[in-house]
Amino acid sequence: MSTRKKVALHSKILIGLAVGMLFGILANLLGARNPVFNRFLNETLIKYITGPIGRIFLNLLFMTVVPLVFSTLTVGITNLGDMRRLGRIGMKTFAMFLVLTALSTLLGMSSVSLLKPGEGFDPATQVRLLETYRGEIAQRSESFKERGGFGVDTFINIIPRNPLAAMVNMDMLAVIFFALLFGAALTLVRSDKTALVTGALEVTSEAMIKIVGFAMSLAPIAVPALIFNVVARFGTDLLEKLLYFVLITLGGYLIFLFGVYTLLLFFVCRVRPLEFFRRIIPIMVTAFSTSSSNATLPTTLKESEERLGIPADIAGFVLPLGATMNMNGTALYEGVTVLFLAQVFGLHLSIGSMAIVVILSVLMAVGTAGIPGASLPMLMMVLNAVGVPPEGIAIILGMDRILDMGRTMLNVTGDVVTAAYVTRSEGLAPAGAGSVFMAS
Repeated sequence: MSTRKKVALHSKILIGLAVGMLFGILANLLGARNPVFNRFLNETLIKYITGPIGRIFLNLLFMTVVPLVFSTLTVGITNLGDMRRLGRIGMKTFAMFLVLTALSTLLGMSSVSLLKPGEGFDPATQVRLLETYRGEIAQRSESFKERGGFGVDTFINIIPRNPLAAMVNMDMLAVIFFALLFGAALTLVRSDKTALVTGALEVTSEAMIKIVGFAMSLAPIAVPALIFNVVARFGTDLLEKLLYFVLITLGGYLIFLFGVYTLLLFFVCRVRPLEFFRRIIPIMVTAFSTSSSNATLPTTLKESEERLGIPADIAGFVLPLGATMNMNGTALYEGVTVLFLAQVFGLHLSIGSMAIVVILSVLMAVGTAGIPGASLPMLMMVLNAVGVPPEGIAIILGMDRILDMGRTMLNVTGDVVTAAYVTRSEGLAPAGAGSVFMAS
């Protein structure tokens, strides 16, 4: 009796991406030559079939954002109550997470600002693109202006007068502040009753993650529909920009992986970089193939303790925390994507808006679940916060799975680098010829 091998979800998505691109190119060529087919394409096929499929998928992601961010951030902060017991180890870990995440975001944004992959469209293509998303662009830009853009009011409005109103209006800086403050307050009033609250929030977070999983199960149908809509309307010009976007993002991953991490390992952690990367190959391969920091965690713990000599107590604290909070690759990806889409839409982001992107990317990294596709709702919120239509992720969504694999590998490697830093700073680095740690 023969058994059929089940096709992995990411393989289905990639196949669907290729199919959607191919049919999109054909539809675009036919529409350019045949006005009757062009009307059918825009007024029937996209309007009533492929368009709704894509919007349903995006709405499923969007509906999870506020409860997911609030519950995950609050629970994350309550878990950091352990840092008071662990003292300096906890503070060192958290500080390194923040520094790495901020650096990765800045690297991603700098590369897009320098190389400008979203600029240089054919004027006619950009006009059609702006017309397609005109309503969303106007709505998001007006909302951003109503909040005062970026300035003193930005910092004042971070403290919401009405947290529920902030959630309804998706004012995410205010939602994040309330979540952080609520979580901090819970750590100070710990009791059996607060355990019920944190338990309920944990269940809420898990439920939202399940809904994201439901949405991702639709991705093999939704992704080809979304990429078909974009390519059929805007042709291969947009595909060229997407390829440029992917190459810049992957290049950013490599620079951070073998550049920033290498410098930190050598000068701060006093670790032999080449030997370090050689020993964590099983961790990196697992992260790349699963696209999940959580799924990689057992491998990360085992290899870090056995092959790197990270003490079990440090590994047991830093690595699980990192799988939840330390998303360097995700932050880099968000920085690249926000600026790329702003360039595609012809929107100029001020220095203040870019600062908001950095702040939100760092904070969202705390609230991003370590599972495939979990960064998409967070990315939509960062886009929304600076006036770029979140629906614009339809343009890059087909490429997300490829980039998700790379950013997960970057995330997990950052966790291990942090564990190595804490080990060194605590004077617990194992000595000897076979150790990855160098003599002090």
